[in-house]
Amino acid sequence: ICTPLLLTSDHQFLLRAAVRAGSYQMVSSLMAAGAQVEQVCLKKWTAMHEASRAGCVPVMELLLQSGGKVSETDQYGVTPLGIAAEYSHSGVLELLIKHGADVNAQAPNGDSVLYDAAGSGDPDCLNILLQNGANPNVHNLSSQLPVHHAAYEGHHLALRILIPITTRRALRVSGHSPVHSAADGGNTRCLELLLQKGFDVNAQLAPHISDNYGDMRKSPLYFAVSNGDATCTEILLKSGANPNLDPLCCLLVAVRSGRYDIVELLLAAKVDVNCYFTVLNDTVFPTALQYCLKDEVMMRLLLNNGYNAEKCFCCHHEDDWDELSEEEKVPFCDFVSVSWLDNLVGRVVSILLEYVGEVSLCSKLTKTLEEHKEWPHIHWTL
Repeated sequence: ICTPLLLTSDHQFLLRAAVRAGSYQMVSSLMAAGAQVEQVCLKKWTAMHEASRAGCVPVMELLLQSGGKVSETDQYGVTPLGIAAEYSHSGVLELLIKHGADVNAQAPNGDSVLYDAAGSGDPDCLNILLQNGANPNVHNLSSQLPVHHAAYEGHHLALRILIPITTRRALRVSGHSPVHSAADGGNTRCLELLLQKGFDVNAQLAPHISDNYGDMRKSPLYFAVSNGDATCTEILLKSGANPNLDPLCCLLVAVRSGRYDIVELLLAAKVDVNCYFTVLNDTVFPTALQYCLKDEVMMRLLLNNGYNAEKCFCCHHEDDWDELSEEEKVPFCDFVSVSWLDNLVGRVVSILLEYVGEVSLCSKLTKTLEEHKEWPHIHWTL
């Protein structure tokens, strides 16, 4: 014998199963038999939430008439209105608002109903919420605004609606630009729209946002490069992105990832090929070489575009070392003396010598090279 309160195998109430199926007759019969609208599962999910996800207006009307509460929250603090916005059900959205649902309700993580709607990208839902007083300038605990969500998810039409009503103050307080979001999401149409609307291609993350990233990133370009997104990288560079804004230069990220296409784009945009990143390893020679010792193609790409190979032959092992300010830095000869680079050093030095004038090898590097098959060629070259 089944009763209205009987649990199904997945612990969902029969009423919720009927709501999920969108069966007005079944829902009506269960409620007539005594099923209660406010019944919840272990996750505090109610029939009202289920109807919002299903998007069935007649069933929602029936639940409301039977005592359904528009302010009920699930275990994440989300109301039925937030669920309707997330699943792009404009009809249910309008009905809930008509029955007093709060268009500015926020979950404990700060996500507003409008933020959920921006994530789904439905223009009708956005317009309904805005027409009923939803505030587009309320950010969540992650400093995200609805405009950021739309840009990241690639919802071009939603972004068009949100751009003119998002205030500069709200964006400033958030600490980052929608351009960052569009670049991070890899959404070219949204990225181009934002740039056309005058958003700064070189906007930088505020410290409270940048500090959340271990690489200390700041620019929209960094997001595109770190994601390996050549298309967004090209769009940003063509729009005037400065490739030298981040503490860890975009070039180093691309070189380390072996992305020749992105490296070429950055070099054409005058990235500093001789940049340094001293946080991990403060070297005498520019940092990029560290990331391509096993990649001759990448190494030559850098050398052909101005990499200072002579810095690799400067060290403090000889008496004529006169750059005292660099004595605490790691010279190339020490860097390549580790065992895991032993099979590479001969070939690397042979290549570097093609790009320098007259240089001499220190005693340590000479001793290392004498044991390699490339030594006769190197000795002849010198």
